Amino acid sequence: MTYHFYPINRPMIWGAEQWILSAYPGRDSTCVETGTNIWQMLCEQRERLVGKHVFERYGDTFPLLIKFIDARDDLSIQVHPSDAIAQAQGLPFGKTEMWYALPSADDARLYCGLKQPLTPEQYRQMVDDHTIISALAEYKVSEGDCFFIPAGRIHAICSGSKLCEIQQTSDTTYRIYDYDRVDSQGKRRDLHTEQAARCIDFAVQDDYRTYYTMKRNQPVNLVQCPYFTTNVLQVDGSVERDYTELDSFVILICLAGEGELITQSQQKHPMHEGELLLIPASDNAPVHISGTCKALEIYIE
Repeated sequence: MTYHFYPINRPMIWGAEQWILSAYPGRDSTCVETGTNIWQMLCEQRERLVGKHVFERYGDTFPLLIKFIDARDDLSIQVHPSDAIAQAQGLPFGKTEMWYALPSADDARLYCGLKQPLTPEQYRQMVDDHTIISALAEYKVSEGDCFFIPAGRIHAICSGSKLCEIQQTSDTTYRIYDYDRVDSQGKRRDLHTEQAARCIDFAVQDDYRTYYTMKRNQPVNLVQCPYFTTNVLQVDGSVERDYTELDSFVILICLAGEGELITQSQQKHPMHEGELLLIPASDNAPVHISGTCKALEIYIE
């Protein structure tokens, strides 16, 4: 069986998020087919849903949170903790994530990583005098851009950007700078200067963008890390994917166009733009994806 989920819409001070698959406590996605939430499904199906090695690692926590982000204003400059730092503070997981850009405004941009070396002391001073943005690498956003954001990398999504975000199941964010804006009650959001300082990876890279070449009817790898593997598929006609040897669930997100997933038992599942399908580990087998569409394919190795 293949599962669909009802999205969770969340208005934010800077725009809106749509959580298309979530097992975050209190924000669990409800399955269209079963009427139960993802946590209940995991407790019932265990390794049949997520795979043996995934269940052994994560237990009754579904390990990924997937969102669509529509930034109508700038998000805060922020950073996320690693697993080790989060767990030292009593939190279950850190937050490593990736972004895949959807059609965005012509002037859309984002920040990802440091463009100049900083010491922790220099970082604190730049936060105090509101110049930290000048130390960040800035990118114009175009459809298909991909950025990997491991825990510890400073980043921010800016106005006009629309992204698909794939991340660990965590909502732990340390705000570094929030443009001095206030909420509807006239209050500034809390900043976490010292918590962030303990998380930041101060190493500098020449370029933080992920470069790849799209291939017709072939998977192209975007990210491969301990928390998730993500490929992009440009389907024009038909693609066969064989998940038989994969000890993991598979998520397919249709980003553009229309398609159809055909399972080995000849069950047919339409793929519409903006929709997510989850194939449980127990059903891993060869599948066909037909149509004209672009999709992300996600699993855990």
